[in-house]
Amino acid sequence: MNLRMAVPGRAAGLLGVVLVFGLNPDAAFSQAAATAPPVVTATDYARAEKFLAASTNPLIVGGTVNATWLPDDRFTYRSNKGDGQSEFLLVDPVAKTRVPAFDHARLAAALATASGTKVDPAKLPFQTIDLSADAQSVSFDVGAKRYTCDVKGAACTAADSTRDPNAVVSPDGTRAVFIKDWNLWVRDLASKVERPLTTDGVTHFGYATDNAGWRQSARPVVLWSPDSKKVATFQQDERTNGDMYLVETTTGHPVLRAWKYPMPGDESIAMLHRVVVDTDSGSVVRFRMAPDYHRAMNGDDFDTDDMLWSPDAQRLAFVSTGRDHKTATVRLADTTTGDVRTVFEEKVSTHFEAPAGWRVLWGTNEILWNSQRDDWSHLYLYDLTNGRLKHQVTSGPGPVTRILHVDEKARTVHFLANGREAKQDPYFAHLYRIGLDGKGYQSLTPADGHHTAQVSPSGKYFVLAESTPVRPADVVLRDGTGAAVMPLEKMDISKLVASGWKPPVPFTVKGRDGKADVYGLMFQPTNFDAAKKYPIINYAYPGPQSGSVGPRSFVASRGDNQALAELGFIVVSIDGMGTPGRSKSFHDIYYGAMGRDNTLPDQVAGMKELAARHPWIDIDKAAMWGHSGGGFITADAMFRYPEFFKVGISESGNHDQRLYEDDWGERYQGLLVRLGGEHKGSGTEPRDSYEAEANQTHAKNLKGKLLLMHGMMDDNVPPQNTYLVMDALIKANKDFDLILLPHQRHGFGVDGPYVMRRRWDYFVTHLLGATPPKEYQMKGATPPSPGGN
Repeated sequence: MNLRMAVPGRAAGLLGVVLVFGLNPDAAFSQAAATAPPVVTATDYARAEKFLAASTNPLIVGGTVNATWLPDDRFTYRSNKGDGQSEFLLVDPVAKTRVPAFDHARLAAALATASGTKVDPAKLPFQTIDLSADAQSVSFDVGAKRYTCDVKGAACTAADSTRDPNAVVSPDGTRAVFIKDWNLWVRDLASKVERPLTTDGVTHFGYATDNAGWRQSARPVVLWSPDSKKVATFQQDERTNGDMYLVETTTGHPVLRAWKYPMPGDESIAMLHRVVVDTDSGSVVRFRMAPDYHRAMNGDDFDTDDMLWSPDAQRLAFVSTGRDHKTATVRLADTTTGDVRTVFEEKVSTHFEAPAGWRVLWGTNEILWNSQRDDWSHLYLYDLTNGRLKHQVTSGPGPVTRILHVDEKARTVHFLANGREAKQDPYFAHLYRIGLDGKGYQSLTPADGHHTAQVSPSGKYFVLAESTPVRPADVVLRDGTGAAVMPLEKMDISKLVASGWKPPVPFTVKGRDGKADVYGLMFQPTNFDAAKKYPIINYAYPGPQSGSVGPRSFVASRGDNQALAELGFIVVSIDGMGTPGRSKSFHDIYYGAMGRDNTLPDQVAGMKELAARHPWIDIDKAAMWGHSGGGFITADAMFRYPEFFKVGISESGNHDQRLYEDDWGERYQGLLVRLGGEHKGSGTEPRDSYEAEANQTHAKNLKGKLLLMHGMMDDNVPPQNTYLVMDALIKANKDFDLILLPHQRHGFGVDGPYVMRRRWDYFVTHLLGATPPKEYQMKGATPPSPGGN
């Protein structure tokens, strides 16, 4: 005879427990306790919050250098002393000295007198300084004022600040250009006199305008000449481009926001009429060529890195990128006549990128070009005169990621590259040197770790920070041979460790083919118990322009990954195939299949392999979340792998590239091709080459719990992307959850802490089967940075 008892359950109503006569009742209750859902309280949320950046970053002392260089290779930087205190230091590489840049106590007193406010010398109210060339005075901005003080702190003088975020200052610091009424203007910074440089700019056909659809600003897109007399820019024609619309949520009549936002397949997209403007005379030289597409070699916005001035400002080298990103054409313009000639062109089958950048060696009429033509990012030397390839400079596995310095006299180049040191993470960057003849290759920083670099004006010195995701940074000043000149900073994380913080666990798993290694980070609760079972959450960003893991440098908090793990989860991030930093073929694995692939085969394979290794991972409770491109992959995962992913949170997803800016989709998916299907699709016949990749096309497959979020004023990824998925789910009679943020843009702004709390609640409820604390109030949380497009 059996007796069934009802025991109150925390999340699921009633929990049935069977008691059998003749057995120990206590054993039955012990079994019930073992299977009961965990209890998650406000105390647990508060403990998790301690692992967010707002709490962890203040526990780090030192370890960062952001150099402000002087012409003679000396530099200043702000050294973090902990507890909100800092010190500005002056480094002299020749003398090998590192001393205070000024008398902090006396300057604070002088600044207090000049400003009429109290000033703490250990917590000065500015983050950066400009030291005079003779190192006798220092200038900085506080509020709307620009202060100049002598370094001994005898006195400070104040003037109105000339800072203008919407102006670009000349190299000599005497003038700045800005946009007014669709025209380019110049301001003399001493007299503050302003005058127009162009007068024929009109609405949506303006000079130097910064609008990529997904990103806009009032700051002009210009490149100053070395002599501070000319600017290279364009007149951007958007007059016939399509518009994007958003409606503000307010009382009374709605406020409509509209701006130019071309999309894939549009007949009309932004076109650039290249010009050079003389800021002395106001003369405008138009290049004698057809307008260029609003494209760049790298990224999905126009980039001034695609333009290079000659030292005498008589010539401008630049790259024209095709609409589909399959061609990069190097051109040379005479900035006096506007005559343009093509130097050479490179074509690829997918999309062209030059991740390391490029250089013109004007003294020898050569171009140091970056190409991935042999499957790795390498450097090639071209003749600027005739456009012929001289020879390949770098070779072998491991992509060159950044040209740091070219010494034209010594005929050498210093560069960063990934994956060239054996038995190290292939994403770790190291410093190298090679001759322009392809000889004399040297690894200058072979020690295990990821390196970031800042180069001095002469190229003789490098500020190199070395760290890993689990090892804090050492910052050392090195010379061109890689030899240490002097130590600068050593990051102290003793307070961080004492707080209970633990680093993530790096791991390697096999990708979709069972052969390629893919890399990731795992976050475990700090009270981890190997005898327990933990649901697994994948924080994902598919790229293709970046990945999920983020920087390989040391970071105390990567979004809310560790905080989320503290609530009883294993959290992972995996850089699947299709992300950059390795070979071209690795990066291009899902070119033209953004939805069908989206790195998901690698994400699933990696999660399964981790679960096979670690019995404490409950692979039957797998989830994913992401923002922007991560929102795209999350909904994609829930629709294409409905049996595997049980819970997903999709934030601000670009679910259909036909409803996202033109440059993104046309770079990674290819040009939109009309296939002749009916407007709403005709059975399995798609209407165009993008339809099969769109998430709403597959929404009917949803089985798990899906939360969609979007800011209704998102001017990067328009919220209509999420509306399309909502509509498809409704038509398929699917249950889903939705949060729309009426006033927020792409990153969620002030609503970020609310979004984070709701994210935690959703996973606690649907993965743990627990009840979260009701309406927990986040205490100053900083929302995770969107990875994104």
